[in-house]
Amino acid sequence: MPNIDDIAGHLLAQDVVWVWGGSVAGLLAMWELHGVGAAMRAAWQAGVVLTGVSAGSICWHQGGTTDSFGPDLRAVTNGLGFVPYSNGVHYDTEEQRRPRFQQLIADGTLPAGYATDDGVGLLYRGTEMVGAFTEVDGKGAYWVERTDDGRALETRIDPARL
Repeated sequence: MPNIDDIAGHLLAQDVVWVWGGSVAGLLAMWELHGVGAAMRAAWQAGVVLTGVSAGSICWHQGGTTDSFGPDLRAVTNGLGFVPYSNGVHYDTEEQRRPRFQQLIADGTLPAGYATDDGVGLLYRGTEMVGAFTEVDGKGAYWVERTDDGRALETRIDPARL
């Protein structure tokens, strides 16, 4: 149950909304049930900074890989879609993440997208990714797209060090 009457008004009054990790499928389902997705879109369109980690990163995208359904990663494809890309999180710390993200893009389940090692964040201006940033040397961000012959092509993006 929401703990405030006017979710949209509350979000519009914020400078930044940070969403933590957890079950992205559960998060999106609860947000849909309570109209939070529409309120988040209104906040985003008004210039409120939307950010987060893990599920709190995937949720703003078209979708990504998730362990919300069990230990084997599956696609979640009902993200809020504020940016028209997929999102791969924990790219360097969870063994299944990189190959599964690439497979889901190669087979067309997910659109092309950005992946990040833990400790790397992406900055979008509107729907354009304008920078990757990290606080940890050696970490990376990646653009992953489907090739004409149905493979995944990964291009590393070196993040700026904060």
